[in-house]
Order: sequence, then structure tokens, then C-alpha cells
Amino acid sequence: MKRFLVVFLLVCLAGFQLFAGGQKQEDDGVYKVAYIARAQADSFAAWLANSVVEEAEKYPDVEVKVFDGQASDDKVNSLIENAIVNQFDAIIIQPNNGESQRPYAEKVVDAGIICITTNARISGIAGASSVDADPFEQAAVQARTALKQVPKGANVVVLNGPPGNFHADARRESWENEFFAKRPDVTIVGEQIANWNKDEAMSLMEDWVQANDRIDAIISMNDNMAAGALEIVKDNSKFSNILSYGVDGTAEAVLLIKDGLMTSTTLQSAYALAENLLSVSHKLLTGQEEQLDVDIDCPMVNKDNVDQYIEMHKRAGAL
Repeated sequence: MKRFLVVFLLVCLAGFQLFAGGQKQEDDGVYKVAYIARAQADSFAAWLANSVVEEAEKYPDVEVKVFDGQASDDKVNSLIENAIVNQFDAIIIQPNNGESQRPYAEKVVDAGIICITTNARISGIAGASSVDADPFEQAAVQARTALKQVPKGANVVVLNGPPGNFHADARRESWENEFFAKRPDVTIVGEQIANWNKDEAMSLMEDWVQANDRIDAIISMNDNMAAGALEIVKDNSKFSNILSYGVDGTAEAVLLIKDGLMTSTTLQSAYALAENLLSVSHKLLTGQEEQLDVDIDCPMVNKDNVDQYIEMHKRAGAL
């Protein structure tokens, strides 16, 4: 009986050690971070996701896994729930629609998991952190410039991001306050939601070109939609002098500016966002900080300085 008890205890001890060793091996001293992108088909979202993965290589104790939300609230929310179930140490959420993702981000916090929202942040979640830029100022940089550049009595078209998205709504509000309210002579001959999507913008621009003999400017809430609209008119001599404004400073946009096809954009550097996302994540994971909110700068990119941003993308391997 005593011998059986000793053997039983040894087996239990071995099992405990095996379990403990398995946990240690599974964790391996590495923090698991889930990065949930709103849509990899979106050029900026893809740029940001890739930058996050590259930046994570500088942190040997951090492992990032990227998940594609496919521009669907249901998909993004499902991915957040799965990341909670799989007990990631931190979950970074790039919302498709901030208010739709809010209750799921709150679930992350309630589960005791580090929650960071980015591009765009979901504000007002107790215990959550964020890394973002000021979308009102991003658009204002363009709108203030457009005040002087858009001709008197101009016809313009406006391409909006998804409704309810913090960046989409704030950028449109900025254009209203900083440009349209000050230029009552300007007529909006077309305005639609294109969901940050190049193909949707192309389709809308095709309709607007057919309906209007003159369009003087494309006012877009991001570069991807602006690039789509420009694709439609690039070989049409009637629109050879069209102005075009965006936000993001993507590799495609800086080349369009260099070629004289796009007027300007505001840099929303995915590299800077990624750098801050990993820095914030690491500080939170290691207990150096409990909560952080960080904003990056939003400089103008135009024909006068575009070469430095082309070089930026070349150094990062994007061009």
C-alpha cells in the first residue's frame, strides 16, 4: 500500500512538472499579441499591419499575429472574441467601425487582457490604451491649403470613409469647418461613401465624370479613394488640371504627387504608428505603464517635399 502511494505521488509530481514545463514552453517567455486589422484589402490597413509585424521583430519577447477583419464588423468582432478565448496577452484593434467594436474592446479589458485601439482609437474605454493621430487636424492640413488652391466657383466631389468611423467622420467635419464653410462659392456635385476603398471610388468617379463636364477637385478622406478617382480621369484631357487631396501618405500617393497627378496628402505614417504600438504594447506588457494614449504627427506632403517621403518608403522597402 505504501509502495503504491509513493508511486502515485511520483506520478502526480511528474504530471505536475510536465504540465508546468508545457506551460513554460508554450509561453517561452514571449508575449502573444493579436493584431486585428480592419481590412487587408485597404492599402493603408495593409501598410500598417505589415509595419506592425516588421516593428515586432525588434522585440524578441513579443510575437504578433495578424488577423484580417475583411472590412466587416461581424468579422472584426468575432476575431476579437477568438483572441480573448485564445488568451492573447494583448489585443490591438484597428476598428472597422469604432462603435460596433466598442463592446468587444470592453470585453478585452474585462477579461484582464491589454487592449489597444488604433487608427482609429475608440475613446472612453476605461483601462484601454490607444495609438492614433488627430483626424480633424489631418484633414485640416489639406482643407486650409485647398482654400487658396481651389478656383472660385469650383465644382468638387467628396469621397467619404465608412460612417461611424472616428477618422472618417472627423475628417469630413474638418473639411466642412475649414473649407466649405469658408468657400460658399464651391459646389459639391457628388458626394458618397466609398469605405476607404479604391474600387468603390473608381465606380463613383465614373458616374460623376459622366454627369459633369467640369470637376475641379477631388476631396477624399484617404489616399486610397483619391487614387481610385484619379485612375478614372488620368487620360481624360478635360480633367488634366484636377486637384486632388487625401490623407495617409501611402507609397502610391507619394508617387502620384511626384507625377503631378495628386495635389497633396497628409502623412499618417504607418511606420510611426507601428513604432508607437510596439513601444506602448511592451510598456504595458512588462508593467512599466498601466495605460497610455499616444498621437503621432500629421505633416503635409506635396510636390515641394515629396522626394523625402518617397525615400522614406524606399528605405522601408515599400517602393
